[in-house]
Amino acid sequence: MILVENIKKGFSNKTVIEDVSASFDAGKCNLIIGASGSGKTVLMKCLVGLLEPDAGNIIYDGVHFTQLNADQKKIMRRKIGMLFQGSALFDSMTVEQNIMFPLDMFTHQTKAEKQKRVDEVLDRVNLGEAHKKSPAELSGGMKKRVGIARAIVLNPQYLFCDEPNSGLDPQTSLVIDKLIKEITQDFNITTVVNTHDMNSVMEIGDKIIYMFQGKKEWEGSNKEIIFSKSERLNNFIFASEFLKDAKDMRMLEVKGKIQNDRDMDSLLNS
Repeated sequence: MILVENIKKGFSNKTVIEDVSASFDAGKCNLIIGASGSGKTVLMKCLVGLLEPDAGNIIYDGVHFTQLNADQKKIMRRKIGMLFQGSALFDSMTVEQNIMFPLDMFTHQTKAEKQKRVDEVLDRVNLGEAHKKSPAELSGGMKKRVGIARAIVLNPQYLFCDEPNSGLDPQTSLVIDKLIKEITQDFNITTVVNTHDMNSVMEIGDKIIYMFQGKKEWEGSNKEIIFSKSERLNNFIFASEFLKDAKDMRMLEVKGKIQNDRDMDSLLNS
């Protein structure tokens, strides 16, 4: 679990995020959503230590991350995996070499041990035959899966994903969402996803934080979001008339199911 307490961050006397408090749970996909300029990217950068907050605390399972010195933060970052928006693969390296890079940097494993771990994570993301391919030979979805494999190769406790579905078609996006959720649950990882993709929100949003103008506007799950009374959140998610109509239909469907369940309970208990 990651706890955020009253985080504040600004640049050149302009506050970007202000008094944000939240918790990100282990074994769940924790999503940060919001319009461009809402502060979600700055919040994620503070969480991983790329930016130093001006005030507040970030606590990783009881460890006060914001109070660690540089060497201690370096050790802590070994527990963090990061999937970058553009996958950030090294063009001059093969898939295998890209994934092995963190092992070369942060472990003293033998070549055989590293190779075994690379094989394991490539199998996990269904790319068991891609070892010797170069990034130029991969589709967008394959590059994302290689990025995920590299992000989990060190067995992280925490996984951060920055717009994991950026540039992908809807079908491939669903594959990436499913993979992220499976890895999160299988290894009980605290996963934080920064996204604009509303399909991701509805598919894997175990916990969702909506940012508006640097502040946390709403917090809940994908099951609760359609019942939100936040006008700003509703305008963000259900931007078109089609989606607003779909929301209204879904609410009627859920309410009807609840009523039918109550009627059934009454019959069974009568």
